[in-house]
Amino acid sequence: MAALAYALRTCSGLAAFGLICSLSACGSGGGNGNPAAAAANQAEPAPQGQAGLPASVAAASVAVTLEVPSSLAASPFDVARQLVVPPGFGIRLWARLDGARFMAHAPNGDILVSQPGSGTVFLLRERPNDVPQSFEFASGLQKPHDMVFHTIGTTIYLYIAESNRVTRSVYRSGDTQTAARQTVVADLPDASNTAELQGSYAHELKNIALSQDNKLYVSIASSCNACLEDTQSDPLRGAIHEYNADGSGHRLYARGLRNAEGLDFIPGTNILWAAVNNRDNIPYPFNNDVDGDGSIDAGKILPAFVDSHPPEPFTRVRDGGHYGWPFCNSLPNATMSNLVLAPDFTLNQNSARFDCATADSASKGIRAHSAPLGFSFLQDSALTQTYRNGAAVALHGCWNCTSLRAGYKVVYFPFDAANNAGAEIDLVTGFVTDPDARTLWGRPVDVIADAKGNLLISDDYAGAIYQLYPRTQ
Repeated sequence: MAALAYALRTCSGLAAFGLICSLSACGSGGGNGNPAAAAANQAEPAPQGQAGLPASVAAASVAVTLEVPSSLAASPFDVARQLVVPPGFGIRLWARLDGARFMAHAPNGDILVSQPGSGTVFLLRERPNDVPQSFEFASGLQKPHDMVFHTIGTTIYLYIAESNRVTRSVYRSGDTQTAARQTVVADLPDASNTAELQGSYAHELKNIALSQDNKLYVSIASSCNACLEDTQSDPLRGAIHEYNADGSGHRLYARGLRNAEGLDFIPGTNILWAAVNNRDNIPYPFNNDVDGDGSIDAGKILPAFVDSHPPEPFTRVRDGGHYGWPFCNSLPNATMSNLVLAPDFTLNQNSARFDCATADSASKGIRAHSAPLGFSFLQDSALTQTYRNGAAVALHGCWNCTSLRAGYKVVYFPFDAANNAGAEIDLVTGFVTDPDARTLWGRPVDVIADAKGNLLISDDYAGAIYQLYPRTQ
């Protein structure tokens, strides 16, 4: 019965994105069912549109010229740039910072920006009728990435995730330089201190979140595309770990998350969500001739299949959850919700190592290889009410697709009263100017709300921070 249920679930997932599926094709047996002769050039999942969205929520549909102050008009902003935003919004170049990655909004309105390549965190302070003033807030760090302000009692702490540790310091309003930092979590694995990896760690940058009950969550990403070593390491990689806010009480929280770049709690709750970079170069997992050439394609790397598989999870993360990586790969469906997982051909053929039917399904899927990085819940922000009950996610974009259509934008997920995510819509697009020629000028990394009802978007490719603002302000 379990095998039949899995086959039915898998066939349903395949059919949803244009593949005809038989039980023999989907099951672990040696059937020769052919999902479709043209499946190697299969269609993407059907667009989700705006079904179920509040009437006032609109997707990006208006092309506007990026507003660029003359002092920031160096390449790539020495020519006019067009972006597509929702009706009623404008977008401006707010600041320039090479390699700008993750951001944090300080209680007094200042913005912190990490620059892992230089080991520096910068502070940007808005000035009337001028570009923000920049301060070197912290330097000499080991690839700093994510940052979180968190209040315990009457003390405001700034937590900074470096590649090898997490530190915290006491924050006082108006600080332009970090106070003395305390290491709360030491010896996190990175390329410099993990002997087994011999100096090579593909995803060593760390991301963090803190809950309202003062728990610290640290994403320790995979060292590889898909490998067994990360499932046997100590601490476990491809996982999220929980600590007390002072670094004590370490335990594994959830696993099977290849590279959880974005972590955030729905405001006012202890419900953790993650945006996850999924794997590349997935072998075709089913025992049939999907491209119609007369040979079985199981285990082959088919570019069209790779381009659309597996979706990137945007998911609620439960305590004790296992989300499948590297043993299982999610399959896209028409709504990109509650994604079915299929056994990985290389590491889990015939479910030899792990039963994918027992894995947690991703709440939502984002198009494969979109590379979601930072995201923010907007429920407690000053953003216009229309977009406040949801999450904005930055998609860095595909680095190795046969087309550049995947990612390179900021998207929005509305949430309902039960804290479920609705259909994805575009919020800012236009960073790719010619998909066929693979021409682009920007790659979003993180998105946060500022204190004035705007969204800030960092871009490590153009070395920029943009401000999406409602034109009514």
